[in-house]
Amino acid sequence: MSTATATALKGGEWLIRESQPDNIFTPEDYNEEQKMISEMCTSFLQNEVLPLIERIDKLEPGLMPSLLDKAGEQGLLSASIPEEYGGLGKDFVTSTMINEGLGGGFSFSVALAAHTGIGTLPILYFGTPEQKAKYIPKLATGEWKGSYGLTEPNSGSDALSAKTSAKLSADGKYYLLNGQKCWITNGGFADVFTVFAKVDGDKFTAFIVDRGTEGFTQGQEEHKMGIKGSSTVQLYFQDAKVPVENVLGEVGKGHIIAFNILNIGRLKLCAAALGGAKGAADISIQYANTREQFKQPISNFGAMKHKIAEMAIRMWVAESALYRTAKWVDEKEQELLQSGKPFNEALLGAAEEYAIECAMLKVFGSEALDFVVDEGVQIHGGNGFSAEYIISRAYRDSRINRIFEGTNEINRLLTVDMVLKRAMKGKLDLMGPAMAVQKELLSIPDFGSGDDTLFSKEVKLIANMKKAILMVAGAAVQKLMMKIESEQEILMNVADMAINVFHAESALLRVMKMAEARGEAATSLYIDIARAYLYDTADRVSKSGRDAINAFAEGDEQRMMLLGIKRFTKAEPYNAKEARRRIAEKLIADNKYSL
Repeated sequence: MSTATATALKGGEWLIRESQPDNIFTPEDYNEEQKMISEMCTSFLQNEVLPLIERIDKLEPGLMPSLLDKAGEQGLLSASIPEEYGGLGKDFVTSTMINEGLGGGFSFSVALAAHTGIGTLPILYFGTPEQKAKYIPKLATGEWKGSYGLTEPNSGSDALSAKTSAKLSADGKYYLLNGQKCWITNGGFADVFTVFAKVDGDKFTAFIVDRGTEGFTQGQEEHKMGIKGSSTVQLYFQDAKVPVENVLGEVGKGHIIAFNILNIGRLKLCAAALGGAKGAADISIQYANTREQFKQPISNFGAMKHKIAEMAIRMWVAESALYRTAKWVDEKEQELLQSGKPFNEALLGAAEEYAIECAMLKVFGSEALDFVVDEGVQIHGGNGFSAEYIISRAYRDSRINRIFEGTNEINRLLTVDMVLKRAMKGKLDLMGPAMAVQKELLSIPDFGSGDDTLFSKEVKLIANMKKAILMVAGAAVQKLMMKIESEQEILMNVADMAINVFHAESALLRVMKMAEARGEAATSLYIDIARAYLYDTADRVSKSGRDAINAFAEGDEQRMMLLGIKRFTKAEPYNAKEARRRIAEKLIADNKYSL
């Protein structure tokens, strides 16, 4: 077992344990093969996808499948598939990089992510040997395209309330499916569908349904606000005859498939959103450099520099947390493989271990992309509202990501719910640290440790903000007990605190590792990024914490906790304006996002 594996944190444990820079993976650690794969993804988008973007958006028949075929020829569909099934057998970090590298391909990125993720992984991880042998090699090359049918007109976030039914035929050879699925990505051209239905009205079960199955039809393409080139249809089942050997997993255990696949999908969505954000940032920086007002490029103005820098900060922070987590998943997978687990159980177990972090990444990544494209339109001014400019497509396409893979509201609620459940099961010791924070509230504040190393103040601020989370969450659980599930506003406040602190810590650890390797001077711009984000995070955590406290506490308890929030989110004065100017000027000079 590697040193990194031995010291890796368990899911949610970052909240109660201090992390060391040496024990995290960062994009600076990519090996040569990973860098080459990243360049191949960039080249594929530039040469094969972006020149055809208008035709893709018009849903030109056969075009998207042909692009997936080309991606398959280059191995871009099979990175995470074991070699025995015709895949490349690459590690989880590499497959995450491919999702990021192809994330700037607008509707193509959606089609590819759906095929390689929810279209392929359910069969890969839950299929019988016969099912995997039949389907996976053809999904790996793209000869067969994959899709996934979970959502129904009346069941979105509440997936288990699905109405589609499955009944065993009289001869015992088929399940007869009846019902309807909606918003099915790749549904217009896919060959293979993972479809969920209830056997005998209550046993939620997954089925592999082939195109051409008797009784299975599809609707017309949906007219959508964005990702217009992504095929999205409804599926209809009228006594659709699905062979019994096409049951995926166990009857009544479909929820295990649906929820486990979502953990991986959430992390990969963050990666794709990051790739899309970097592409939109490039477009916006280049426009700001060429658009002149008042006899100079608008990139010269402070207001524009603030926007460009804030885009960069959020992307760099998202990237830091994404690859920190992807490596954790990868290390846990290797650990489980070494302990004798088969590959499918190993990756699913690893993704489940870090389900909390995957949910947080999904929220942060999709909202960072939304911020970048929104500011990109603003930088373009009136032209940004014109369909002639590609930033308008980026803006429209971005919006779905806060709904995909569980809405951001659901993911925020899940973040806190999963932490509390692990604490109750004894998997995460929150009680000890939470009690320590309560004792600290009654003590005299520590006004300084005397440690004046480069990042000592930032490390202390992160530790204090974790205390703020423990204080608020612990008090809310004590006060509200079982009622806390219905207090969604408070849970969302706590989730926002956690999401901000996890990302701030990931950025700080990354820059500490960089500074150790390169020296402070060579890392100064990245120190600006980490500090500017941390400075803002303190305010965000303070606001979320106060909102939560004011919602459930009163009297002396309220006053003490509000003082605690003030103490735990106290940041040193920092000139964020100058930091942002330095960040923006680097990108403006390079005419792209170059960090």
